[in-house]
Amino acid sequence: MTVPAARSASLSAFDLATAQDVFVLRRIGQSAAEALGMDRQDQVRIATALSELGRDRLGCGGLTVAFTLPPGPEPVLAVVFEWDSGTKAAPDLEPPARLLSRVRHESGGARERIVAEHPLPAAWSDTPAARLGVREALRRHAPLTLADDLRAQTRDLIATLEETRAQREELRRLNDELEETNRGVLALYTELSQELEETNSGVVALHAELEEKSNRLRETSEAKTRFWTNISHELRTPVNAVVALSRLLLAAGSAPLAEEQRRQVSLIDASGQTLFALVNDLLDMAKAEAGQLEIAAAPVDLRALVGQLGAVMRSTGMPDGVVLLTPDPGTLPVAVSDEALLTRILRNLLSNALKFTEKGEVRLEFAVDPEAAGPWMTFTVTDTGVGIPESELTRVFEEFYQVRGPLQRAHRGTGLGLPYARALTELLGGTLRLSSTPGVGTRVEVRLPHRPGPRPATPPAPAAPSAPEADA
Repeated sequence: MTVPAARSASLSAFDLATAQDVFVLRRIGQSAAEALGMDRQDQVRIATALSELGRDRLGCGGLTVAFTLPPGPEPVLAVVFEWDSGTKAAPDLEPPARLLSRVRHESGGARERIVAEHPLPAAWSDTPAARLGVREALRRHAPLTLADDLRAQTRDLIATLEETRAQREELRRLNDELEETNRGVLALYTELSQELEETNSGVVALHAELEEKSNRLRETSEAKTRFWTNISHELRTPVNAVVALSRLLLAAGSAPLAEEQRRQVSLIDASGQTLFALVNDLLDMAKAEAGQLEIAAAPVDLRALVGQLGAVMRSTGMPDGVVLLTPDPGTLPVAVSDEALLTRILRNLLSNALKFTEKGEVRLEFAVDPEAAGPWMTFTVTDTGVGIPESELTRVFEEFYQVRGPLQRAHRGTGLGLPYARALTELLGGTLRLSSTPGVGTRVEVRLPHRPGPRPATPPAPAAPSAPEADA
């Protein structure tokens, strides 16, 4: 076996002419794999595959073999067998293909080739020093006899058998551990199944208890609604009489009253109106909870609605130093909604804002927000009032709850305004969100589905200020 000078650029290249050369090729292949950092199994695979390829191609004219480390994305050891075309039948690649990563036959010219490739270990670093070490390992081998090669193959076979035996022992040990683990898992599964059955029994009992309590709560809620409805209906007649009679006594055409009498009748009138508002709120809340408030959807001219609402709010007495700002009528469209319910929502929010604002402004804004799921219209009420502490924000929507403060004491209310407004908003298919900062003000946003309606032929007449009517 000689080394042609023309192939000195590869790691090593040899002529393959005799059976002795095949023996040497086997040892060279194993040494190359060892120098490249491959494990014992890969060394045996490469040596055996090269020996099979060498024996199969032995006798081809101009047969050579070269070891290379070709450039590419995946580092591999490539062994190239090359011979003159037409000197022997096509090679049998099935045995070496079982041992190596890739084996291919290339033909079609004056020379034919077999390229056998196997990936390098991840730890391999392709440096000049590393390549030099591989070249030195390839040059160390002296010619071997057939007996030497057989002895070497026997040693490799014994080493492989020892490694296989060690792997079999390790596999047996792992199987024993797996069986032990399986027994533990089975015991744990049995224990967990028992616990799960006990838990399920508890859940069933808890579900039955919750269902019973749910039925009781539903019955209590229905009783509360009936109570509110009955009380409201029963109180409306006498309260109406008290308010009407007190207003008759205070009317200009009635008999003159002394100053003290007028003051006392005024107190009666104010208390009667407060009680009347409470009765109306209770009745409306009862209707909303019982689902008796029906939506009467129709085109609503928001110009007329906002204009009349602003006029009513300004005429019923606003705090000194507070300005009520409403949207420009030209920006307000016609939308399909329930005019009565929408008016009640906005009136409650504006009334609250004016009640708890001592100076500054209360502002009503309108916007349309187009979305993929459908457009929304947003009414926003902001004020510069006392605000609500963060700890109270989750409670202001509780029925009859009022935030403690000096303005709350001055303006007694029912605590139903915000819960009522939110209930009506949800009834219309929208949402109501509130945010507030103490000393800065409060912002309430009402988002409702926006369905545009036809605009009336003539603009609405300006709304005349009038006293607010109580909701039925």
